[in-house]
Amino acid sequence: MKKAPIKKNIAKSPVAGIIYSIAASDLAGHMFKVTLTVKSPAAIGQVLSLPAWIPGSYMIREFSRNIVSIRAESEGKAVALAKLDKHSWQAAPCKGALTLEYDVYAWDLSVRAAHLDQNHGFFNGTSVFLRVLGQEAEPHEVHIVQPKDAACKTWRVATTLPELKAKRYGFGSYQAANYDELIDHPVEMGDFALATFKAHGVPHDIVVTGKVPNLDLDRLCRDLKAICETQIAFFEPKTKKAPMDRYVFMTMAVGDGYGGLEHRASTALICARADLPTTASSSTEIGEGYLKFLGLCSHEYFHTWNVKRIKPAAFAPYNLQAESYSPLLWLFEGFTSYYDDLMLVRAGLIDEAAYFKLLGKTVNSVLRGSGRSKQSVADSSFDAWGKYYRQDENAPNAIVSYYTKGSLIALAFDLTIRSKTHGEKSLDDVMQVLWQRYGRDFYKGKGEGKGRGVTPAEVEALFDEVSGTRMKPFFERYIRGTDDVPLARLLAPFGVKYSDQRRAEKPSLDVTLGRDGNDARLAQVHQGGAAHVAGLSAGDVLVAVDGLRVTGTNLDTLLGRYAVGARVAIHAFRRDELMTFATILQGDRVPGVSLALLPAPKKATGPKRPSAA
Repeated sequence: MKKAPIKKNIAKSPVAGIIYSIAASDLAGHMFKVTLTVKSPAAIGQVLSLPAWIPGSYMIREFSRNIVSIRAESEGKAVALAKLDKHSWQAAPCKGALTLEYDVYAWDLSVRAAHLDQNHGFFNGTSVFLRVLGQEAEPHEVHIVQPKDAACKTWRVATTLPELKAKRYGFGSYQAANYDELIDHPVEMGDFALATFKAHGVPHDIVVTGKVPNLDLDRLCRDLKAICETQIAFFEPKTKKAPMDRYVFMTMAVGDGYGGLEHRASTALICARADLPTTASSSTEIGEGYLKFLGLCSHEYFHTWNVKRIKPAAFAPYNLQAESYSPLLWLFEGFTSYYDDLMLVRAGLIDEAAYFKLLGKTVNSVLRGSGRSKQSVADSSFDAWGKYYRQDENAPNAIVSYYTKGSLIALAFDLTIRSKTHGEKSLDDVMQVLWQRYGRDFYKGKGEGKGRGVTPAEVEALFDEVSGTRMKPFFERYIRGTDDVPLARLLAPFGVKYSDQRRAEKPSLDVTLGRDGNDARLAQVHQGGAAHVAGLSAGDVLVAVDGLRVTGTNLDTLLGRYAVGARVAIHAFRRDELMTFATILQGDRVPGVSLALLPAPKKATGPKRPSAA
């Protein structure tokens, strides 16, 4: 059967040399159809590649595996495509414009790829837009086509791509100055809730897709406005000028989910609908779920400065076809994790007690894993591609999170700088200098930091400069080394009590149970704990303790009848074989760190107590 000619888009833009059209061609089949027109293909044959990963998520994802079919033509004649590798093609030389048409399977309900069904459509450019090698710096245009299905008649489009021939939130043509900008503006299509607020004069939109009964958009606007204005003023205390002209929080509400991915003028979020505020709930109290969502928004918004504009040198520019290694993710993710909760306090959304509770959870999560004594945060950053993003059941025993330990290092830096400068300087000053030198002009093409990332040596030198002291020992011990951050000692002069109330008298196997119906399946076995010493392994299903049945909910109750040091017989299935383990119970090794602000002394004798720090 003769194939219909590919519909070209050349006449739609007098400027762009790279023109895309994307249409939801099959909602039930989860298929986007993309048409790409290259006005001036390379004379020796144009090479095209789909990125192997998406910035902000450090894992090779091989998005090209979702291209189901692809063909090319020029001036009505078929053009041969040769596959060069798993994500690249080369078109045969042609005289006129080159047009490709390809189908992309979109069934990844996450913030990293693309998803399409009868309810909505979402895509990141890295998942759907082939890169025209050699022409990445050229202007790009994309035409977003409204689906023909009756169910989509009321759909709208949410994106921060600049409009070309489209009304805001409408289907039509959008533009980007180059490929890097094109893939940094995700697109959401569907029937979504929409609200707008201004933060220091800049419009910020909230888009919520998914059913959320009685969604309190007014409260979302009020709370996010406080966070955004606090962060804008943090980086630009004098001008309060945001680095973008418009910002969009794109949120997909589902039954159970959590995650976010930052972009230069927006963020893609996924959350449990129960975490969003409703008009039926209190307008002042912040529940645990909503607090988690606000923390996520705060984290991704902080990335607008820290990683989208202040970048590690390895990301400027991005190598989208292979891993881009950097030992600095502890700074870009860890410091962002430190400030995300801190900004909630500074914005007036939570008090210091709530903040210390969040901080205590972070401390406990870091101390829980023995991997922190084996891997530094610098190595964790560098190895993110192969370890952090590919965690297995042994992860707590082998790796440390550059997010969580990185946030504790940020706190330690903050307290150390405040102490050494007698309260005159803090980590805030470090972040503001990073912004001024490496971030503010990143996309402007001028200034000292134009289009250039920061190197590890420059980061260390900057800490020396701001603190007025030599910080190399700190870097050696806590960043390139594996020492635990001495938070108890650092917090004491600021009137914060650090205590660990772990229950050493409580008998424990030192395991983490997974969700598997009513079975007590071991998800993780912590190194050196009772289960590990006895020979139990992750994946084992506990059957009985001293002849009494174990379920997914009664293990602690059963163990509670014994004393620490007691010997018990544990029966467990490993695969389909029943095994018996003689086990000596140990005391609970789960950290129980808590932090509390002590009453201020009548006469201060130590460093000035920081405000909400």
